[in-house]
Amino acid sequence: MAFQVKEISTKPFEGQKPGTSGLRKRVKVFQQEHYTENFVQAIFDSIKAEGATLVIGGDGRYFSLETVQTILRIGSANAVAKFIVGKDAILSTPAASNIIRKYKADGGILLTASHNPGGPDNDFGIKYNVSNGGPAPENVTNKIYEKTKTIQKYKIIEAPAVDLSKIGDFTYGPTKVSVIDSVADYLILLKSIFDFPLIQSFLDAHISDYRVLFDGLHGVTGPYAKEILVGTLGLPEASVQNCVPLPDFGGGHPDPNLTYARSLVDAVEKNEIQFGAASDGDGDRNMIYGKGAFVNPSDSLAIIANWAHVIPYFQKNGVKGLARSMPTSKAIDLVAKKKGLECFEVPTGWKFFGNLMDAGRLSICGEESFGTGSDHIREKDGLWAVMAWLNIIAAANAKSPNKLIGINDLLLAHYEEYGRSFFSRYDYEEVPSEGANALVAHINDALKTGSLINTTHKSPSTSTEFTVSNIYNFEYTDPIDKSVSSNQGQVITFSDGSRVVFRLSGTGSQGATVRMYVERYVPPEAGAAELARDAADGLKGLIEVALEITKLKEFLGRDEPTVIT
Repeated sequence: MAFQVKEISTKPFEGQKPGTSGLRKRVKVFQQEHYTENFVQAIFDSIKAEGATLVIGGDGRYFSLETVQTILRIGSANAVAKFIVGKDAILSTPAASNIIRKYKADGGILLTASHNPGGPDNDFGIKYNVSNGGPAPENVTNKIYEKTKTIQKYKIIEAPAVDLSKIGDFTYGPTKVSVIDSVADYLILLKSIFDFPLIQSFLDAHISDYRVLFDGLHGVTGPYAKEILVGTLGLPEASVQNCVPLPDFGGGHPDPNLTYARSLVDAVEKNEIQFGAASDGDGDRNMIYGKGAFVNPSDSLAIIANWAHVIPYFQKNGVKGLARSMPTSKAIDLVAKKKGLECFEVPTGWKFFGNLMDAGRLSICGEESFGTGSDHIREKDGLWAVMAWLNIIAAANAKSPNKLIGINDLLLAHYEEYGRSFFSRYDYEEVPSEGANALVAHINDALKTGSLINTTHKSPSTSTEFTVSNIYNFEYTDPIDKSVSSNQGQVITFSDGSRVVFRLSGTGSQGATVRMYVERYVPPEAGAAELARDAADGLKGLIEVALEITKLKEFLGRDEPTVIT
């Protein structure tokens, strides 16, 4: 079929700098004339587009369908050989990572803003993943950014839109387009990792006293969860809710935490459901929540690592190493030490885990932001974590014929063996950038002058005293490529081993988000009652001291955080 390549004159837009999570802006920003086209062309100018095979998918948010057609038009004009596209432009981030790896694609373009709200007045994002299935490293994103600053033209072909609702192979100008089932390959992957017969046997045996509920929050994982839980494991339809992906996520905030996943929390508590779970907009985050049983992400990571021996994938491949992002609690460090495994502390960003995985030194890892995963792909994976928990619960109950083992039982058993890292994260979202920067400067000043070292502070409500032992900015030297990542978070440590971490987040589209992470370790010998305390109660004194010495409320003008997890 004949086609004509057109060159369209354009000029650069300011601020098209992608991070690990891609370029995220309001939809209306992307809808500006030439804005999306410029960024897409910059991607193709930064990679070897000619002859490449690329994957396209996303979380189905508003403006995705139009952008897929833009990518096809520009990609074809830049001589891309083949596009693999999820049906209806749907591919969860972990599913896309799997497709890139399975079909040996050169990379992928994901249309997602992860856990951020969608709709015409909310967020959109474009993210580039490389051939290992993981987020583009800085040398690639920096190259894309440089291209956006000098772009003068982009190339397109004029051709009818590809019907993304039909699975099959199509020709689009000089390019082949393969529209694939969004779920099938991912389900095959999970079946190769987990003990589905064991899980099904457990669920069948406890159909009346161990119910499951998954909440898709109207994000991308709905069809995946429905096929896994209902179609494959045979659970009733009532085991899934909010599992139809919607462009605006049903008007909600598709972030699986206690604040934004109230639809799950309320249903679990009301109906006394033993195992609840949720995932975010693009499917790479997870929350595990049963009746009266919330699993914080740091504990979830540690428990999965501790029970890895019951998961077939790790039985076959072994566990090469463990890792966590720096703000994540040190619970997994204790598991690594007991099992004699290498354990890495890395900056926030999945690309740091990817380097270790590609080098064969890492199997299981996670971030406190409800992201957990393994080396089966190069992204965090929400449904992987959900299935890991079901596999572990099924295995635990296979050894406990007379007592039903639930989420809380696993948590308490873990604390009795390893102790407990009481952990919480306070998110202050969309605060003024000036206040956020002033907070960072205040902590940096204390770091430089040493003014807080050895000072003791008493909690007003608990009378507990905390003595500051150190303040530092976290810096990471990658053991694989030797790259250095500086200023990755400010850490205040105390003489009892407690710590508080402060980070400015780059995952929002406007304003600043300040995250405060608080951790206090209690050893096993403290006893069951102390280990089982509510996290907020166990951390109350430390949080009060952290807020006092940093003057956070004063700088941010907020009395309370937006989200507490």
